[in-house]
Amino acid sequence: MLNLSSLCEMDLYKERGKMKKFSVKAMVSIGMLSSISYVLMLLNFPLPPFPKFLMVDFSDIPALIAALIFGPAAGILVEFLKNTLDYFMTGSDTGVPVGHAANFVAGVLFILPTYYIYQRMKSNRGMTFALVAGTVSMAILMSVLNYYVFLPAYTLFLNMPAMSGPEARAMIVAGILPFNFVKGILMSVIFMLMFTRMKTWIERQQTLKSA
Repeated sequence: MLNLSSLCEMDLYKERGKMKKFSVKAMVSIGMLSSISYVLMLLNFPLPPFPKFLMVDFSDIPALIAALIFGPAAGILVEFLKNTLDYFMTGSDTGVPVGHAANFVAGVLFILPTYYIYQRMKSNRGMTFALVAGTVSMAILMSVLNYYVFLPAYTLFLNMPAMSGPEARAMIVAGILPFNFVKGILMSVIFMLMFTRMKTWIERQQTLKSA
């Protein structure tokens, strides 16, 4: 069984120094993908069964493409840049980027497992399995982080009464957890439709990057 935590640690350690070593072409590509990701983030929409503050967007797809071509550091950079752009352009209800931090973490939790598993199972079936793993990772870990970090931060910065443990758990179980599963499934379906057509191009870009 793959130890994703260990794999992420080793590869992120290797990638840490690569941020300064991206070629000009890579930086331009990452900038373009970040811009596309930012625009997709603006095109968010609610899903009626879930609370209105939970919005679906497909901005993690360009970040995943960046990770597949240039490595996980590039995917993380796209996630960071799109959230930074959105924060400075649209602001935040809390005054601090709590929602943007949550979006950044959720995106990273989706793209990293997808990237690492696909690197070891390079096929359409492998990508499907990788996307399922990314969805599960995002949904479960974001539930934990919302309980301990993001929901308390929201109530703190909005000067609202702190939610009790049962209230927070009820919101997570009834809203946040299923929402992230649905969001992950929607992103996975759309990405797979793109991936079947883009796989050859992505592999060619990977080869050019390594040359």
